[in-house]
This record gives sequence, C-alpha cells and structure tokens, in this order.
Amino acid sequence: MNPPKLDPGQEWVWNYPRPPRLEQSARLVRVEFAGREIARSTRTWRVLETSHPPIFYFPREDVAMDALRSTSGGSFCEWKGNASYFDLAVGERISRRAAWTYEHPVRAYSALTGAIAFYPGRVDAAYVDGERAQSQEGNFYGGWITSETVGPFKGSPGTEGW
Repeated sequence: MNPPKLDPGQEWVWNYPRPPRLEQSARLVRVEFAGREIARSTRTWRVLETSHPPIFYFPREDVAMDALRSTSGGSFCEWKGNASYFDLAVGERISRRAAWTYEHPVRAYSALTGAIAFYPGRVDAAYVDGERAQSQEGNFYGGWITSETVGPFKGSPGTEGW
C-alpha cells in the first residue's frame, strides 16, 4: 500500500508499528457522557498499532470511576494480554462495555496497568485538544479518529484479514 500525501502533523496509521508502540501524551483528552465529564487528562498513553487509529488510556485518577461498573466477560489482546470491561452509568443512562482496562498487562505494556480506555462511539463525545474524535468502525476496536490520523483503518467489514 502506498502512503498518501500527508499534511503537516498528520500520521498515516500504516506507519504505526506492530507490535504496538506506547507513547505518552500531554494533550488534553476528554470523554463526556450523559451531560457529565467522565475523564479528563493531560497524561494519557496513546497506543499506536498498524492500521488502527490511536487509542487513549487514562490514568484512573483522571476518570470518574463512580460512573464505571465492572461487567462480565473480557477479551484477549495478543500484545497486551487480558482486558476487562466496564459499563458506563450516569443516572438512568447506561452504555454497555463502553470502557476497558488491562489489570495485569504483559510486561512490555505494564505502563497501562489499571488505565482506562473508552470507545468513542459508546460515549456522547470524545475530544483530543478540543477536536471531537470519531470512532473506528466495527464493534471491537476502540480507535479515536481525528484529523491527524489518515487511514484506511481496520475494523470495517472486509478488513478482518488485514
């Protein structure tokens, strides 16, 4: 696949590495749900993986943990290990499996221990430095698409084999 022409500051997700790279971020990253700010941080981790838009992981201290409820089930990432999930609940509104964490990630990703990631499509709004992020297609991947990320992105129908 040939890289597209990128504007200054843009990243082509096919240049991201595999296995994924962890990158600390000082950007202001926020999540809103049911009229409430659920997460706000300038000390997130970005996970950058080939063909995926970045995923932001928030330190728990920067998340309204009272709005998260542990839920059953989990998933396995070949790189990071076993993930567990949270429902997001504010008042009468509930978003199922809106967030996840790695309580015991593999050593290479130990910086993510206990950090919380959110699916941008399962919250009311997710922002990176004031820009509203779009969600990655599909029901499994949780990438945050902004104007700086250029695809095509894995997740839409027909991309399972990428």
